[in-house]
Amino acid sequence: MADTALMSIPGQVDPVPAPRDITPRADGRTDLMGVPKERIQELFAEAGLDPKQAKLRSKQVFHWIYHRGVSEFADMTDISKAMRPWLAKRFVIARPEVVEAQHSTDGTRKWLLKTADGHEYEMVFIPDADRGTLCVSSQVGCTLNCRFCHTGTMKLVRNLTPGEIVGQVMLARDALGEWPKGSMAGLDGEEDSSEYRADGRLLTNIVMMGMGEPLYNFDNVKTALKLVMDGAGLALSRRRITLSTSGVVPMMGKCGDEIGVNLAVSLHAVTKEIRDEIVPLNKKYGIEELLAACAAYPGASNARRITFEYVMLKDKNDSDEHAHELVRLIKEYGLPAKVNLIPFNPWPGSAYECSTPERIKSFSNIVFEAGISAPVRTPRGRDIDAACGQLKTAAAKKSRAQRDREAAEAATN
Repeated sequence: MADTALMSIPGQVDPVPAPRDITPRADGRTDLMGVPKERIQELFAEAGLDPKQAKLRSKQVFHWIYHRGVSEFADMTDISKAMRPWLAKRFVIARPEVVEAQHSTDGTRKWLLKTADGHEYEMVFIPDADRGTLCVSSQVGCTLNCRFCHTGTMKLVRNLTPGEIVGQVMLARDALGEWPKGSMAGLDGEEDSSEYRADGRLLTNIVMMGMGEPLYNFDNVKTALKLVMDGAGLALSRRRITLSTSGVVPMMGKCGDEIGVNLAVSLHAVTKEIRDEIVPLNKKYGIEELLAACAAYPGASNARRITFEYVMLKDKNDSDEHAHELVRLIKEYGLPAKVNLIPFNPWPGSAYECSTPERIKSFSNIVFEAGISAPVRTPRGRDIDAACGQLKTAAAKKSRAQRDREAAEAATN
């Protein structure tokens, strides 16, 4: 039973983020996943290591966690055998618990994960010919209630910690077999480059487009992404990371200044009336205010365009007039932009239908002819509810008892 109370949902007021940065564990150990190197050093010193030892061990442990993918201190061969049990008694390098893993017929993979305090969330990996994209969640549930999005029907439970966010990346690299192979058994701690190699690199891109609004969990998302981009660790270029927001205007500039990743904006409509309906945050931060913030986004250029996500809803936001208005707005604000047109992905109880292929093509052509890229996103993972807008934890769809019954029935058949 999860022991965290639901976060309050304060309507058109920004939710107050939960302050925790590490989820407490029942065994009393401190989870180092998602903890910056400097903080690891402080934790080691607080546990009793002298400053010089704490600095050395934090550097070694950080390398093993993020560069080598090791989760057991016993495997850290350049740390003395006497020190490893001392570390293991006080600390842990945890991955999110996998409740359920699903594979789509198109290669998409989805994981239902659980936190140490019993809350469930999802992540999705989408393979393509020239890239592999991990869709990462930032919150358990969501507070924005976008009408077309299944995740929006969930209550916001709490923010994910930096460890629970970066842990999704670590888990995906585990599953894809993408950690370097080699030895660090040398006395000087140097790696043997003749043995050092990486299998593939299927995971090339990260999008903060999973469950939750990343800019309502800014500090934890920032900490997690800094670890992902750290050259001494996962070393993924900021140009391969995209953060998607529904339009939390006051945090957008801060995101550009302090994280510096690519920006995607869930636009989905070009009039106040329609966007108020399908993206209720528009009632607080309107389209004009949102587009002005996009125009001021640090680092935005023709080489680093802002992506506008636009879900295609039949007879709601998909007319030729809407397409022309979208072009007008982008040009009026001088935005270096591209538009991702997303065929609506159905889910039980939704009030909307997907636009017809002909309507989507016509909309796309209008935007393209205006000189703005407007590709139609190919739906991925629909058969396992992993497509855009479909993420909602199985906890809300079926109980643990139901999953246990299904597993027992499968075993006896």
